[in-house]
Amino acid sequence: MILPIYTYGNPVLRKVAQPIDASYPELKSLVNNMFETMYHADGVGLAAPQVGLPIRVLVIDLAPFKDEDAELGSFKIAMINPTILERSAELLPGEEGCLSIPGIHETVFRSKTIKVHYFDTDFNEYEEIFEDYKARVIQHEYDHLEGNLFTDRVNPLRRQLLKSKLTNISKGKIQCNYKIITA
Repeated sequence: MILPIYTYGNPVLRKVAQPIDASYPELKSLVNNMFETMYHADGVGLAAPQVGLPIRVLVIDLAPFKDEDAELGSFKIAMINPTILERSAELLPGEEGCLSIPGIHETVFRSKTIKVHYFDTDFNEYEEIFEDYKARVIQHEYDHLEGNLFTDRVNPLRRQLLKSKLTNISKGKIQCNYKIITA
């Protein structure tokens, strides 16, 4: 089932998401719906707050990059209750966009390498190191779980220049090819 995506200005995007446990109802169904929603919107990552749920769940599928990098193309993951344990001091710039902030793309600096603790949908526990683009996308989605958006990481001058666009998004003055819920 395709879920509506909550856009900039909606309070759920600024809440710190809460952990869940194995008793969370219909978790696998939710994760499948999140993947379907993300695919429908042509995204590569989606966090539960973006579909209105302030819980610590995120999904990523980098298959659109398979022609550029086979390793990225085979990277598909759902993370439950992720925690970034370590971040490298080395930062890399990269252009980011967000399904909750349609039409805006900006350069953001992210750690090159991260170490993440998380659970899969069966609540098997993992601790893994991710680098480069995988690390970038995980950090972007993880920010959603912390109530942060990629525009918070844009340099202050660029953020000021984006203010009117962000205001328009929060007022619903945007066109999307996917269902949205505005503030």
